[in-house]
Amino acid sequence: MLYTEKTIRILEFDKIREMLASCAATQGAKAMAIRLTPTDERDSVVRRQKRTSDARRLLEVKGTPPFGSVTDVSESCERAEKGAALSTRELLDVASLLYSAERLIDYIKSNHGFDTLLDELFDRLIPNRTLREKISRAIISEDMIADEASPTLGDIRRNMRAANNKIKDILQKYVSSSSHSKYLQENIVTMRNGRYVIPVKSEYKNEVKGMIHDSSASGATVFIEPAAVVDANNELRILEAKESHEIEKILFELSARVGDICSVLIRNYMNITEIAFIFACAELSMRMRATEPIIVESRSLNFKRARHPLIDKEKVVPIDVSIGNGYDTLVITGPNTGGKTVTLKTLGLFALMVQAGLHIPADETSEICIFDRILADIGDEQSIEQSLSTFSSHMTCIVGIMQKITDRSLVLFDELGVGTDPIEGAALAVAVTEAVREAGAMCASTSHYAEMKAYALNTEGVSNASCEFDVNTLKPTYRLIIGMPGKSNAFAISTKLGLPESIVSRARELVNEDDKHFEDILGQLESTRLELDREKTEMRRMRTEYEVFKARSEKEINEKLAAAAKEVEVAKNRASAMVESARASSEFIFAELEKAKRAKESEQYAQKLDEARRAIRANLRENEDKFNPVEEIVDENYVLPRELHKGDDVYIINIGKYGVLTDDPDRSGNVTVKAGIISTRTKISNLKLIENRPQVVSGKNKKPVSEYHTSVSRDFKPEIDLRGMNGEEAWLATDKYLDEAQMLGFKSVHLIHGKGTGALKVALWNFLKTDKRIKSYRIGQYGEGDGGVTVVELK
Repeated sequence: MLYTEKTIRILEFDKIREMLASCAATQGAKAMAIRLTPTDERDSVVRRQKRTSDARRLLEVKGTPPFGSVTDVSESCERAEKGAALSTRELLDVASLLYSAERLIDYIKSNHGFDTLLDELFDRLIPNRTLREKISRAIISEDMIADEASPTLGDIRRNMRAANNKIKDILQKYVSSSSHSKYLQENIVTMRNGRYVIPVKSEYKNEVKGMIHDSSASGATVFIEPAAVVDANNELRILEAKESHEIEKILFELSARVGDICSVLIRNYMNITEIAFIFACAELSMRMRATEPIIVESRSLNFKRARHPLIDKEKVVPIDVSIGNGYDTLVITGPNTGGKTVTLKTLGLFALMVQAGLHIPADETSEICIFDRILADIGDEQSIEQSLSTFSSHMTCIVGIMQKITDRSLVLFDELGVGTDPIEGAALAVAVTEAVREAGAMCASTSHYAEMKAYALNTEGVSNASCEFDVNTLKPTYRLIIGMPGKSNAFAISTKLGLPESIVSRARELVNEDDKHFEDILGQLESTRLELDREKTEMRRMRTEYEVFKARSEKEINEKLAAAAKEVEVAKNRASAMVESARASSEFIFAELEKAKRAKESEQYAQKLDEARRAIRANLRENEDKFNPVEEIVDENYVLPRELHKGDDVYIINIGKYGVLTDDPDRSGNVTVKAGIISTRTKISNLKLIENRPQVVSGKNKKPVSEYHTSVSRDFKPEIDLRGMNGEEAWLATDKYLDEAQMLGFKSVHLIHGKGTGALKVALWNFLKTDKRIKSYRIGQYGEGDGGVTVVELK
């Protein structure tokens, strides 16, 4: 047997079961979680782990499957198969099960891009939409059958409603009639024994003909069914009986349909329950931030950054612990509350979880083999009723372990040999450890005995480990150090807690010299290890910084090299194009010159020469357009108010500069513009005409007005950001801005005021209403800034 219930309880696997149950979506899956048991069959363990991993991938990609409300219908189906009629609740459960099957099939069929081991389970689901819809249409709720359940039921209920209305009409005459109302205690219609009656004062009971069905507790009122409605009431009772019979018939028919597919329904329930259980395992994995470990053939386990799943995720300290690969026994020493027992429980609990198909909260590179026994003696099992002391209870448990141990077992001892004379206890601890090793089992034990530390140091295949403790703060760090025996730190802790130094000094004198020397060596080793750890941490930090710097530098260098290579390529292509343009132009010119030379003696010499000049110019323009094309950047909202001519002031859109046309546009729409010391060719669609810029000079040393405009508006943009200003400040800025826009010839500008409360927009609009420079204004559209922008059209 892989484990005992005592092992389950000691290692707290029962609490893991409860956590798993809380993740389950159906009651059946919760029950499976509570009954979860590990297995020692390797193939089964690997399959369970893979299914949990696949379910987690599906959760991450597609979310939780739509399990709905799934109830165990096995007993109901078996009764239906035997001919029994099911209740409305049972039939609704069947419909819910079938609906869940349909939705789960749709869930797995939708594309997720990978195959899973769960596909087989989903493929086993068999839907039956016809039966599900028939039940859903017939049964509205547990207490209500729909009129549409059968034509006969619909007819019966229509007749019942007609009979009801007939009875109420007759009785209403009694209630509203002045001749009868004086006999009534209240002007109402009520029911007694399933029949409609009216409340009559007892002294007038003989005035109203009919049957008395009841009387009030005081006797002042009798409830009479008037003779006029007796036949109608009888008809209604007959219809009610027919209704009950028809409902029974409907339930029998639906139950028979359920009985016909009894086995299908039971298999659906079992498969859905298993799917829900696997997804519960995946959900638990996500909650614990767990991973699938590597299952190895060799006798070893190696957990990296292992976190006990029952300790708060924000407080637990990850540990690295391993057994195997050179040693099969681990002796863990160190002070109390240092984490020794937690380490043991982590080893045992992880082994149980892995073999139960659950992921473990550890690094994904963690490894573990399969054990056929997980045996643990952890905690104090002393019992007054059984007259067992601490030592006796431990020995009883150890005896049981030694009887079950195999060469594939994992054995865990907490404080081995404790509770008796230290010398004898230490000897027993060493002897038991040797016996476990002789049996071939893997073993981890905790101890305070120096003899166990020495045994681990001197014995091949046995390794020390210690739980780190900060003497300065008197707090454990919970770090596990493999290969280093731990100190109890009893003297240091006692001094820190206030025990007189004289007592501590006397205690040190009483310690055996060999033991004292041994502890001193351990202290020196600990100091050396801490120093090495600090240096290692610093080196790791420096290496990380270097790697980051290296990666960043390499990225920058590669980006610059790529940009340089691109620029070189562009320059090469441009130079090549220019050379080709010059070559083509020169060949054409020489050809034209040759023609002109031949025509020199002719009478049409002047005409031929003029034609050659025009052809050369056209050819040069054609080559310029071909080998040095102009990139077109268009402002779709701007239209030139007139044709452009040489000398016009313009704004170049793509470079944001002002310039002057040095010639008229050619037939292709290209033109040369001089902007400062630079001349460039561009499309006329890339230009805005700047009108009304007179070259007025006022004074000998004054600049022309056009130059003044250029200097003032060099950085002018067709939008102004007014956010953060109040109404007055915003309008002052807008007023100046609109003047500049008009001087520069802009016909449309954007005022950015933001959305906010809308107060700034309202203030601006109040000013815009009366401004004579404004042709129109409107709120921005989609792509212009929406409600945060006002678009102003200038005259």
